[in-house]
Amino acid sequence: MLTDSARTGLEGARHTVVPSRLRVAAAGAALAAMAGLGSLPAAADGGAEVETIEVTAQRLSRDLLGTPAALSVVDALDAGQARQNLQLDEALNRVPGVYLQNRYNFAQNVRLSIRGFGSRAPFGIRGVRVIVDGLPETTPDGQSQVDAIDLLSVDRIEVLRGPNSALYGNATGGVVNIHTASGEDTPELALSGVGGSYGFRRAAVQAGGRHGDWHGHFSAWHMDYDGYREQSRARKSLVRGRVGYDISDRSTLTALFTYLHAPTSEDPGGLTAAQVADDRRQANMFSRNLDAGQDVDQWRLGLVWDNEFRHGGELLARAFYTQRDFRQQLPFPGASIVGFDRDFYGVGVQYANEVAVGALPLRYIAGVDAEQQRDDRDRFRREFDGSFGPRALDQVERAGFVAGYLQGDLDLTERLTVTAGARFDRLRFRIDDRFQAADIDLSGRRNFSETSLTAGLSYALDERHRVYAVGGTAFETPTFTEFANPVGTGGFNPELSPQEAESLELGMRGRTGTLEYEAALHFTRVRNELTPFQLEDSTDERTFFRNAGRTQRNGVELGARWQATETLSVAGSYTWSDFEYRHFEDAAGNRFDGNRLPGIPRQTMFGELAWRDAQGRFAIVDVFAADSLYTENANTTEVGGYAVWNARAGMIHAWNGWEVETFVAVNNLLDREYFSNIRINDANGRFYEPAPERNWFAGFKVRPPFLTR
Repeated sequence: MLTDSARTGLEGARHTVVPSRLRVAAAGAALAAMAGLGSLPAAADGGAEVETIEVTAQRLSRDLLGTPAALSVVDALDAGQARQNLQLDEALNRVPGVYLQNRYNFAQNVRLSIRGFGSRAPFGIRGVRVIVDGLPETTPDGQSQVDAIDLLSVDRIEVLRGPNSALYGNATGGVVNIHTASGEDTPELALSGVGGSYGFRRAAVQAGGRHGDWHGHFSAWHMDYDGYREQSRARKSLVRGRVGYDISDRSTLTALFTYLHAPTSEDPGGLTAAQVADDRRQANMFSRNLDAGQDVDQWRLGLVWDNEFRHGGELLARAFYTQRDFRQQLPFPGASIVGFDRDFYGVGVQYANEVAVGALPLRYIAGVDAEQQRDDRDRFRREFDGSFGPRALDQVERAGFVAGYLQGDLDLTERLTVTAGARFDRLRFRIDDRFQAADIDLSGRRNFSETSLTAGLSYALDERHRVYAVGGTAFETPTFTEFANPVGTGGFNPELSPQEAESLELGMRGRTGTLEYEAALHFTRVRNELTPFQLEDSTDERTFFRNAGRTQRNGVELGARWQATETLSVAGSYTWSDFEYRHFEDAAGNRFDGNRLPGIPRQTMFGELAWRDAQGRFAIVDVFAADSLYTENANTTEVGGYAVWNARAGMIHAWNGWEVETFVAVNNLLDREYFSNIRINDANGRFYEPAPERNWFAGFKVRPPFLTR
């Protein structure tokens, strides 16, 4: 919903889209009632205990309760039950410190940020390492694409935030570590279908199980979605396979394969406030006239070998190769037809063991990673009248790194543990300019040597509660897209440097009976913050990047889950973010010191009330609320917050021996008007991508008699 001031586009003055602090406060009250943060009673002794969870997002395997880091885990039930599975935000909105946008624009992909890192991305994911089954979805230049992740097969997602993520290299925000179904434990054969509002439909088949020393899981599905807005249709097919072979009782070799075919992902573009007020479902004029969108084909093959030695110690080795063909018409005229053919491959080896240092136990891990990326990239012009213009760029981009890391936990006493880690990266970027406009060769190289450090202490108050303090450094290079030179036709932007971060985090986590909680307080200082901008005197709406001096990020993250009864659970999270520029002057000489970083709300909240019984019936209601945010560095345009409620329910029943699961869900239950994405620092004020109004979907899954429960 737009205020009158936003509709009329008042010049010069600060204007607001939805004055919704009251709405966020109301959602907060509901959240407090649902999640009961800070006031939940201890569960009765007869309540269900929370199981031990082993996590690997910090590379060194630990029990979640004993992990000295801001680490959250989303299990398969929370990630997938009665979900539409359009984007990762459906599973990760419950994680404190994480903010996601852009569920409904498949041409731009989901925008995922952790503690504000990643919010600058006009498309894709920056500043966050994404790993699936031990293989990276993040390229050496730091860009992550998640459109080839099979959300229907997610078994567990681990989200690591803050300085502990430094051991993964080129990222300052954190790590999203996704595990998919392996078929090792439970056999599966299921056919499923789902359909709903705005022409959404998907059909899928999944199968898995074990036969002797072999085990595996297979998934294939096709989706069509007409979209809420004009020019927002998506068509996508995905095939995923995972096969494991137990070489011995201590050694397993796993092969992984994924193929993505997404021939249609239209881009409706951003709208001005006046256009939103006139018709929030319309597409940007250029998006419509130029048929903006993208076409992607990608496949990946990977091998992972896990070997436990009889004398102790574990060796994990991986190798992978990814090939991606990408073509996109951006939603503006100019040099807006982009394409590349990418080859991305790498290897990694790590060894973990436990030794004694004197009388003190030391658990450690050491490893080496090496990855390479080659993009054969071109760009063509598209004129205002829709005609096709000449080639504007033709270059080969290569990025690669070799890195070594070491991490250890030393138990000083039964309660006190010291943790330390270090990683060294040697990164090489190279551009070969084959276009050479006006016979000028813009080929070049950029090399970086970066060291990342982390150290901390954790103390067990008792066997169920732990406090910790950890600090670390991290770095983040510009991606090839961000390295684009605003002056000239290609090559590197010579003014751009990596951003560097220093972080301190204090936290606590634990469980009491059936209550599990986590809390973190963090302080981060960033030098050379990467921030987007557009050329004001150009008709080309391309996004470029500059280093924004210094920024600071301070925040509070809270999360809790309470299994109130055998059938009823309550979950909630709250994030407070104080992210601002400490020192930043743009190219025009404007000073933004003290301004908030655009694209990130000061507060977000999540709450969920879930009822599940032993017969497979369930009913779940959840709410996600976000505070206001700014659209640009100057903080002159503020977008009000929102609270969106969702509900889903389903059951499992028998039909002629078959097991049939059916469900129905409603998104945006109260029919709120809000924005699924904000395009930061858009020079023409086309900041807004409206989200759908109230919408529904329903689905089923059937299993044959020999696999019923």
